Amino acid sequence: MESDRRLTAIQRAFEADSYAAAQGFHLDGVSRDDVVVSMTVASNHLNFHGTTHGGVVFSLADCAFSLASNAHGDAAVAIDMHLALTAASRLGDSLIARAVEMTRSRALATYRVDVVRGDGRVIALFTGTVFIQSPD
Repeated sequence: MESDRRLTAIQRAFEADSYAAAQGFHLDGVSRDDVVVSMTVASNHLNFHGTTHGGVVFSLADCAFSLASNAHGDAAVAIDMHLALTAASRLGDSLIARAVEMTRSRALATYRVDVVRGDGRVIALFTGTVFIQSPD
């Protein structure tokens, strides 16, 4: 039952995210341990070098992070996020962001998101921490 509620909460949040839709993000998987969001790099995602704009990679990771962190039924608000870009991606590349909860307390939770190219190369490592708001 808990996994059904988690899946439903994540699906509803994703469907309500107009920014994710505009970027072409797809919700590919939800398990007890992770949330997976993907995209295919399009021409509007490229920077002046012809590689995927770092902001797009950050947005993909942030989408997976926000879905995972808000799947517990509490309102979780990001308070810290970091992204390390480790490789480039280009037009037509498939990118997959997998968010995993690393720690959780009553007030804070920290997540790791790996962004991987379709060929298996890790292109970005993201960490994010949320403040878990208590109900009023």
